[in-house]
Amino acid sequence: MKIFTTSQMRQLDQYTCCFEPIDSLSLMERASQKFTEAFVHEVSPDRRIFVFAGPGNNGGDALAIARLLAARNYFLEVYLFDSKDKLSIECKINKTQLLSLIPTHFFEISTKLPFIDINVNDIVIDGLWGSGLNKPITGLAADLIRLINQSGAKVYAIDIPSGLQGENNDENMPSSIIKAFRTFTFHSPKLAFLLPDNAPYLGDWTVLDIGLHPEGVRQLQTPFYFTEKEDVRPMIRQRNRFAYKNNFGHALLAAGSRGKIGAAVLAAKACLKIGAGLVTVHLPACGEIIVQTAVPEAMIKIDKEKDCISDVEPESFSSVGIGPGIGTSLSTQLALEKILRQSKKPLILDADALNIISQRREWMKLIPENSILTPHVGEFDRLVGKSSSAYERLEKARMLATELSSILILKGAFTAVCLLDGTVHFNSSGNPGMATAGSGDVLTGILTGLLAQSYAPEEAALLGVFLHGRAGDKAAEKLSQQSLIAGDIIDHLGESFVNLTI
Repeated sequence: MKIFTTSQMRQLDQYTCCFEPIDSLSLMERASQKFTEAFVHEVSPDRRIFVFAGPGNNGGDALAIARLLAARNYFLEVYLFDSKDKLSIECKINKTQLLSLIPTHFFEISTKLPFIDINVNDIVIDGLWGSGLNKPITGLAADLIRLINQSGAKVYAIDIPSGLQGENNDENMPSSIIKAFRTFTFHSPKLAFLLPDNAPYLGDWTVLDIGLHPEGVRQLQTPFYFTEKEDVRPMIRQRNRFAYKNNFGHALLAAGSRGKIGAAVLAAKACLKIGAGLVTVHLPACGEIIVQTAVPEAMIKIDKEKDCISDVEPESFSSVGIGPGIGTSLSTQLALEKILRQSKKPLILDADALNIISQRREWMKLIPENSILTPHVGEFDRLVGKSSSAYERLEKARMLATELSSILILKGAFTAVCLLDGTVHFNSSGNPGMATAGSGDVLTGILTGLLAQSYAPEEAALLGVFLHGRAGDKAAEKLSQQSLIAGDIIDHLGESFVNLTI
């Protein structure tokens, strides 16, 4: 799914109106009907509902929704904020239509805030301002937003919470942004929805399909995408009946150090579970019995050092993943340098491999093209320096992927897969239960296993991240998010595969 900027969404609306054809008022009615259908599924008519509309088209949506709800016998109080007496044409028309239904429960706000008796038991529909804002809300409008937020009422935002800008909110004022309980957004998520800084304003969000013209969607170019099941399903390869293990590659995982051999175990299990034909784990001598016992399907290569890895030979393997639990000792740093200098194939670099590179930044230029780096936020900030916001961090990640000619997977909610061409693919699968020790080690194993099977690095990254998240979702459904551990993700990889292929 493409993620468009707010200006592109306006273009898409115009394209739809021109080529469907449909007028803008009818398109607004279509969006309002979709919102209403979703809303009535969650909120019963016995609740007291306050609708707040602004002077623009988001306000027109709100007034149309109020009319549709009134026709379904919902009790409403509607407030139109119009401090400059400049309503959009669509907003004016919907105002007129609404007044024919509920003239006694319609109020206008222009110069000062009236007393509005909202409380924690009420429902608010927020249609004050849409995604077209490019500066913080101030003055009387900001006072109204603060009143709504302080009421404690559950807020349902139309398309985007008022005050939140569609992309970059670095210069925004948090106190002037609606804090929604639910957001029903149109066509696709806004970029701002996928950045952690904005989570307090969005609540749960759902995308509503309002039938924008598919040819317009196809023609519009964007660097941002939202990866869903339909995007990755075609990537999965069917196995030849006469295949044998060598057809699915031999993966090498350089992992583990004293006290962190579990990272090697998790990565190896995931690598096998994702379908690698053979897996060898290079690990320090202290981990031999542990890995041989915990992962009997894997082979091991014992380092000369007892407590850490110090010398890895990557040449003969189909793919190489390095980092889980290896520590940052000098011997391990030298081992990583050797791998970086000798490897002619893409590498999977995770965890301590990235922490070492952050200490030896000149080694970045040694990373082979098309490698896959998998930092979480802390590891990424150590690589490139701290960022003032998630938006700035995302831009840095895009730039680094391009500079290194490698794929950078910035892990977290809606994990961002940044490709060499500057595009970013946000992942739709996964849940907060996956914020647990070892989850990243599992992802490293998955990615290394997919590369071993000759998936292209871009395919491995997109498919691996999605399957990792989908397995976590399956595990959480059965075990709860609170009880989910990294091993549960591995145990549900098979189910996530089956779910994609049926």
